Amino acid sequence: MSPVKVAAVQIASVAYNLDSSLSKLEDYCSQVAEQGAKLAVFPEAYLSAYPRHLDFKIGARTDENRSWYSRYVSSSVKIPDGAEGVDWLASDEAAATRAGTDFDAFKRLLVAAKSNKLILSVGIIERSLLGATLWCTNVIISEQGILLGKHRKLIPTAAERVVWASSSATNPPAALDSTAPATDNLPVVATSVGRVGGVICWEHFMPLARYALYRKGVELWVAPTADARPTWAPAMQFIAQEGRCFVVSANQFQRASDFPEDYPARVAAGESEGRGADEVWSRGGSCIVSPLGEILAGPLWDREGVVYADIDLDDILGCKLDMDSAGSAHYSRDDLFSFSVRT
Repeated sequence: MSPVKVAAVQIASVAYNLDSSLSKLEDYCSQVAEQGAKLAVFPEAYLSAYPRHLDFKIGARTDENRSWYSRYVSSSVKIPDGAEGVDWLASDEAAATRAGTDFDAFKRLLVAAKSNKLILSVGIIERSLLGATLWCTNVIISEQGILLGKHRKLIPTAAERVVWASSSATNPPAALDSTAPATDNLPVVATSVGRVGGVICWEHFMPLARYALYRKGVELWVAPTADARPTWAPAMQFIAQEGRCFVVSANQFQRASDFPEDYPARVAAGESEGRGADEVWSRGGSCIVSPLGEILAGPLWDREGVVYADIDLDDILGCKLDMDSAGSAHYSRDDLFSFSVRT
């Protein structure tokens, strides 16, 4: 395969503002496409907020909490049941009209991929079609504007569990009366740049989730995250070496000013009066790593931007000379336990 350029896009959401966050994504899609990138990875919860410092206390609810959760739900993304693998942009116009504006954000993602001939990996907050359940989800969209797969975070980390639902090995339909089939919640999808898959943030520390993706033949691992610690890049290096795959990890660079002026954490710090609006809440750290664990680009710290790397999937075969964690006669050692990968 010829080398291709991939991009990790390190930008902040316009927090709790879905339309503005989408407009920013569309601008960056045009930018990375002009630079020749074929795959662009956006951060965890980019659409439309990672709820940093939002204070949902265990055992206590307030009207302010409920108000912010309502705003969060309103800035989330609905995905139609049965959308995977379907040219939804060319689907029945009457059906699209009946859906009203429910799927406008989803359609804009598809159009951004198709108009820029980009494979997109985007972290979103997904909303149930009925009610107000939220999942931290990552979607992979082809350059033809087709949803290839989506992954809902299996288990949110720590206090994330207050606002995000857990998931399972399969994605059941989001509407109770839907006839759409369940789909794989750890998909590895075939694309023009190789087999793409990945998990979200601290799911990377779940050995069996990683192994499931190795067994499915992942070549290009997308790693959206909200972890801005210096220890994140070494974790990506380990996974690249363990899985003998390329890793593209994207995080948000966030400042207090990326959140609304009445955001509780800003108000508590006096930022509504103009103090501390430039305080950095997430330093970023986006990077791209080779199958031998070498950092090809990044980590990018303390600013918005894009890191690029030219990769050649043919390199993966040679890298498996001494390590193949899913090879039947190599390092997988299926004889050590009884294991099957659910799809």
